Amino acid sequence: MELPHIFLTLGALFLLGLAADQIGHRTRLPRVTLLLLCGIAVGSSGLDLLPTGTGLWYEFLSIAALTMVAFLLGSSLSIKNLRRYGITIVAISLSVVIVTVLVVGVGLWAIGVEFGLALILGAIATATDPAATRDVIQQTDPDAPFAKTLSGIVAVDDAWGILAFSLVIVVVGLLNGHGSAAGLLDAVWEVGGAILLGVAIGWPSAYLTGRLSDGEPLQTEALGIVFLCAGIALWLEVSFLIAGMTAGAIIVNFARHHSKAFHEIEHLQWPFMMLFFILAGASLDVSALTTVGLIGLGYIVLRIVARIVGGWIGATVSNAPVEARPWYGLALLPQAGVAVGIALLASEEFPAYAETIITVTIGTTVAFELLGPAATLYALRKALGKR
Repeated sequence: MELPHIFLTLGALFLLGLAADQIGHRTRLPRVTLLLLCGIAVGSSGLDLLPTGTGLWYEFLSIAALTMVAFLLGSSLSIKNLRRYGITIVAISLSVVIVTVLVVGVGLWAIGVEFGLALILGAIATATDPAATRDVIQQTDPDAPFAKTLSGIVAVDDAWGILAFSLVIVVVGLLNGHGSAAGLLDAVWEVGGAILLGVAIGWPSAYLTGRLSDGEPLQTEALGIVFLCAGIALWLEVSFLIAGMTAGAIIVNFARHHSKAFHEIEHLQWPFMMLFFILAGASLDVSALTTVGLIGLGYIVLRIVARIVGGWIGATVSNAPVEARPWYGLALLPQAGVAVGIALLASEEFPAYAETIITVTIGTTVAFELLGPAATLYALRKALGKR
């Protein structure tokens, strides 16, 4: 792409994102859905206005934006919040993952899907979209107890999801006669290695950042930590989401001299997020919705039921406020890149299932990306007592 086209495209996308952002502020529509719709409109499923090569920006923007989101979600895991909401966070996040695997897996098997394939799709259904969920939280009242608990759940549930997916891969492999524990070991490294990396980056950052500007980390420091964390995580082949979340949690708990450790990341992340969601929308193949068939429809219905039931069970077990219990699962409906990523891994592991896995995951991800943020916003408003 030529240099003038790059600047013209960036300028147009920022202004388009600003328009969507302002509409979101003035209506009850989630900004995420509006940005995704803008991306669909200008992408290949719409008017096809983006220059060739724009899609190459998506991988960089997604990793940068999601690592920033992970840092900010990690900040919700402060000792103060964990003392108050920790049991609820763990109970709901575990319950939602377990119930999702069981309900989606057994439900699809009951309608005729091969048992191994049904279990894999159930494991894929555990993935959420932390970026979309956090943005909707920011659009309401991020300091409310329900919102703080939801932020903590989103911060940790992908770790449970990765472990559940890897365990299912091992089980299905054994059922098909070619399983091994290698997949589970890979998951342990992806999660455990990411936690170690987050500690290795977060611990010194907690003490070294914010020394030059009266307790406020500089933008340069914030960007340096985010990019360093993402780059090393990719190099070590561990989860950059979990690494970022861990580093954020370490900094918020040990940086005693910071007045607001994540102030600069909060300022920086929105332009990245804006471009990320627009390009995510542009990359969506809306026609995939027409190919999901009965399995895809079953997956969508079962995943919605599983999230609501799992959230309610976890909230009840942890003695969460009664009025909030029905809304945790509904708030966890967004599904995005993590689901597609583990679907690709599953299709490589089980080539016989590959076409169905990819078709169902991509088609249902389009549906949940568009409808999920609206469900999250509705759940938040109901839980917060708003109309």
